[in-house]
Amino acid sequence: MTFSSQPEINIRPLRTHEELDGAVSLQRSVWGYLDLEVDSRSMLTVASRFAGQTLGAFDQDRVVGFSLAFATLPVGRLHSHRVGVHPDYQNLGVGRKLKLAQRADALARGIETIQWTFDPLQSRNAYFNIVRLGGIARAYIPNLYGITTSPLHGGLPTDRLLIEWNLQSGRVNEILAGGPIVHGKNILEIRLPPPSGRIDSTAQAALREQFVDYFSKGYVVCGFRKEIDTHVYILEKL
Repeated sequence: MTFSSQPEINIRPLRTHEELDGAVSLQRSVWGYLDLEVDSRSMLTVASRFAGQTLGAFDQDRVVGFSLAFATLPVGRLHSHRVGVHPDYQNLGVGRKLKLAQRADALARGIETIQWTFDPLQSRNAYFNIVRLGGIARAYIPNLYGITTSPLHGGLPTDRLLIEWNLQSGRVNEILAGGPIVHGKNILEIRLPPPSGRIDSTAQAALREQFVDYFSKGYVVCGFRKEIDTHVYILEKL
């Protein structure tokens, strides 16, 4: 869809059954899941009323994006399970608005950390999570969800990096204000396969080995750099 002008997107909690159903439908549009792997209206209801946070991005009355988070144990943080934006509304800043609304709502509740996972092979998500939001990662989880029905996962194991977003840290405040990420001298790098190349299980396994090794030595992902022929994770000991 092409817009004649930037749509006015409003972020607010998902409340009604109709709004929650919009978030259910959105999962099929974004991830292409079969019904077995879609988070149901019942689950979204529990999160919104008792155990977490559900926010919607609205173009007038239409749900065009949503976020779903749960309270974690130990207490004091949220786990952001999903953030999705309808394909027609991607690249318009809707995802960032949702994350900033998540942050504002969490801080209002006295919560200072939000965590979530993402596929380390997805450079676009890596750049957004680390460079645009200021998240860090110190844990790698192999095949977290098992093999899914989503075509976006390409039949590969669902390996994930666990992002920590420390909402009131100096790093996050500086980055959200438009400041740069400053690295020390002792950094390590992990290079992704070329963007034009096919991602297969062999490339994924090699990436997994590097992350697990560096994390075991106390390194933390704290940067991401785009290059012409590859993309690079930057790690250091914080």
